[in-house]
Amino acid sequence: MRINTFFYSIGQGFRNIFRNKMFSLASIATMAACIFMFGLFYIIITNFNTAVHRIEEGVSVTVFFDRDLTESQIQAIGDDIEKRTEVRELEYVSPEAAWEYYKEIYFEGREELAAGFVGDNPLAHSANFQIYLEDVSMQSTLVRYLESLDGVREVKQSEMVANTLSDFNKLVGYVSFGIILILLCVAVFLISNTVMVGISVRREEIGIMKLIGATDYLVRAPFVVEGILIGLVGAAIPLTLLYFLYQKIIVYIAEKFNFIGSMLEFIPARTVFSTLVPVGIILGAGIGFIGSRMTIRKHLKV
Repeated sequence: MRINTFFYSIGQGFRNIFRNKMFSLASIATMAACIFMFGLFYIIITNFNTAVHRIEEGVSVTVFFDRDLTESQIQAIGDDIEKRTEVRELEYVSPEAAWEYYKEIYFEGREELAAGFVGDNPLAHSANFQIYLEDVSMQSTLVRYLESLDGVREVKQSEMVANTLSDFNKLVGYVSFGIILILLCVAVFLISNTVMVGISVRREEIGIMKLIGATDYLVRAPFVVEGILIGLVGAAIPLTLLYFLYQKIIVYIAEKFNFIGSMLEFIPARTVFSTLVPVGIILGAGIGFIGSRMTIRKHLKV
């Protein structure tokens, strides 16, 4: 493509937008609303997923062993468990550590009662592994493996918590996909209408261009540029607005609602927008390109 053709297409794309100000503004506003909703939804879901992931990190499977197993045999089993792909972290809890923890919880304020157990550990056979998972949805697979091991007496799991978290993650995924699909369809439809109006207004001009030898590319390119520009402007405005709003909201919640800040740790704005900005820009330009191309093929016979 020659450089003058490139700049001609860019210039005509801008002119098309200004020729149809009302439709262009409507498309930009709708695109901005769609990208704003997409960005807002992305921010909420990202923070929510992070919070859920932190909860998942606290979900563990506890493995107890036969009473006659030695410390070295238990550690050998632990080495095998640690090699599993489902395992993120393995923590060994000795009988002594289990008894110290038990005393802190159940004899708090009545330490004299625990004194009667000096030299006699009631949890002498309670050595166990606390196993933390890479993904809570892997829990059932890991539990089946653990129960098949020789020397394992009992496996305790948080089945209800794991199932609830897994179902929640699936629900979030389905809802996210549905909302994004609806927003994309609305944006494509409106950009298509804007480009279609531009084609109608310039139909006579296009006919003259064809008569004097203009190529199909030269005729079509300005409308594609128009769609992409609408998409880019419609994406840039809400992304900028969301960035400043997100920073303000984080500070406001931290100052006014300390209890929320202690329960929910927000992801820093730079981390969120390092992904959201390029995705939003590509999404806006992509929607503009697809909408304009669809309309050109349908309504512009060149």
